[in-house]
Amino acid sequence: MVPETPLSYRGFLQQALDSNAVFSGGKHAVLMLDKVRPRRSASGLFYIVTGVFLLLGIIRLAFGKYFSDLFRAFLNPTLSQRQLKDQLSQTPFPAFLLNIFFSVSLGVYLFLILQLYDYIEVERPLYLVPVFIVLVAAIYLIKYLFLRLSGWLFGLPELLDGYIFTIYLVHKVLGVILLPFLLLLAFGGPELARSALYISLCLIVLLVGYRYLRIYNGLHNHIYFSKFHFFLYLCAFEIAPVLIVGKGVLIWLNGTS
Repeated sequence: MVPETPLSYRGFLQQALDSNAVFSGGKHAVLMLDKVRPRRSASGLFYIVTGVFLLLGIIRLAFGKYFSDLFRAFLNPTLSQRQLKDQLSQTPFPAFLLNIFFSVSLGVYLFLILQLYDYIEVERPLYLVPVFIVLVAAIYLIKYLFLRLSGWLFGLPELLDGYIFTIYLVHKVLGVILLPFLLLLAFGGPELARSALYISLCLIVLLVGYRYLRIYNGLHNHIYFSKFHFFLYLCAFEIAPVLIVGKGVLIWLNGTS
């Protein structure tokens, strides 16, 4: 009997097996097919996570001094503003590579979170990994251009240089810190993955708080503004855009599932 409406691949295969007397175990065959797909997905995810580690290893081996100065600047705010900031600014290529690495690391991290909670239901979920990476990189670039434009409009380019330096310094360190959590989220069991997620979110909150504490102290020494105005800035230009983009991604995923 020919169906009146088109069937999905799974439905077509199930109907073909059920209607054939030879294949008495048709349901088991479909279940076996469902088991094969996660293995392929896990295999592809292994190569993706391995590639992330390989990218960091190449950057670390090629630019070892920059890597060391980066963490020294992160752990010593006073020294970074006076000495290491100028040294790191004079080597733009490794800084550019670590910015790319942050986009890759955070993009894979977001993908794994959505996969952990079954928000991704497309046929080939790994194809969304580069989408998330490009999305993070685009937001990264737009924010950088916005800050540069703000510094030019308000006549504070040097002050904004320190602001941008602090933001992207913490982002680079965050990209490195997320690496072990990528392994746990990708290949750990459900309970271990959720524990890794909660710990990583706590670390992200701490890093973001540390970032804005350094920014507040750096800006407050040059210009006067109240804590309330600084809080409004965080809500309007930091928190709100992230929530809007996140909501848009979830709506898009629900539309493609």
